[in-house]
Amino acid sequence: MNFSIIKEEILGELQLFQGIIEKRNTMPILANILINAVGNELELTGTDLEVGLSTHFPARIEDEGSITISGKKLFEIVKSLPEKENLNFREDGDLLMRISSGESEFKVLCLPKDDYPKIPEAKFERKIQLPLNNLKEMIDCVYYTITQEQRYYLNGALMVIKDKNLELITTDGHRLAYTSLLIEKLNMEDEIRIIISKKALNELRKFEDETIEFDFDENNLFFRVNKRTLISRIIEGKFPNYEAVIPRNNENIMSVSKNKIMDSLRRVSLLSTERSKGVRLNIEKDRMTLFSSNPEIGEAKDKISINYKGEGLEIGFNFQYLLDFLSTVKSENVKIELKDKSSAVLLKPEEDDIKYIYVLMPMEL
Repeated sequence: MNFSIIKEEILGELQLFQGIIEKRNTMPILANILINAVGNELELTGTDLEVGLSTHFPARIEDEGSITISGKKLFEIVKSLPEKENLNFREDGDLLMRISSGESEFKVLCLPKDDYPKIPEAKFERKIQLPLNNLKEMIDCVYYTITQEQRYYLNGALMVIKDKNLELITTDGHRLAYTSLLIEKLNMEDEIRIIISKKALNELRKFEDETIEFDFDENNLFFRVNKRTLISRIIEGKFPNYEAVIPRNNENIMSVSKNKIMDSLRRVSLLSTERSKGVRLNIEKDRMTLFSSNPEIGEAKDKISINYKGEGLEIGFNFQYLLDFLSTVKSENVKIELKDKSSAVLLKPEEDDIKYIYVLMPMEL
């Protein structure tokens, strides 16, 4: 194998693999990426057996070939070399890759291509196209509630694709985030319900373009943006009945400035206990008092103005759960719908391009 390429033409691609390749060294080959030089293109592939990425782009190929090399070291070497320089890659035999640019030269030990796991092939026959920027915004709205636990179906987001509509839903048992988007060009005969892993969602946020293609087979999900294809194993299991969790009759309704309540929560949370992260809200007609206490430190209190229709109410929350939602909202004001001190609360932005609701259980303080 022998090829050359300008630094900037390969560096961005190598950077994308840093979030995918295996770092725990359970299988040394998974720390590598597969390089395949064929014709006038370079193909790169990386996987941790759960999430994979393949990409291809032009390069000056002198001798075709395939080999696997440490994804982290290759990225660090290329990144260290001067800008806009021509990089030469040559396999010297005995699984040794020589990388040179100007007076700089590196020799990196590699592993044979035959040991690399086979990546599932995507066909994209369903012709499903989604608006990428909207999808990334939806991921941001639900990402923070994904948990890591033994119930695998909670370790990702439920994606529902139906005629002219896309939904993403996540829950960790204490809270639920739901977002949906109307897509006029999305024509579907059958509804699709699939759980996407947290890692795959995070990698999708790094893609840039107007649209993203989607397809799947029995075991894998495929997402394609131009020359890049992300592959993710489907998470097995039945996602909870999220529709039954969303409150429908919370009659006490509050409207409040997002920035005001965020600033107040951050101040009051300074004296909450590290374990519970509890903050108590005393809600009245035109104001809300926020209170926290820690027996070992002291207590804090703050007041902000609100618009509120309903009965006076005192209720407790994990302040971090509130901040997680508020930090993703673009609207200047948020609406909070409450029932009583022990029932689920519904939060949503007053204005937004996508439908976004957040269900949160209160806590006893």
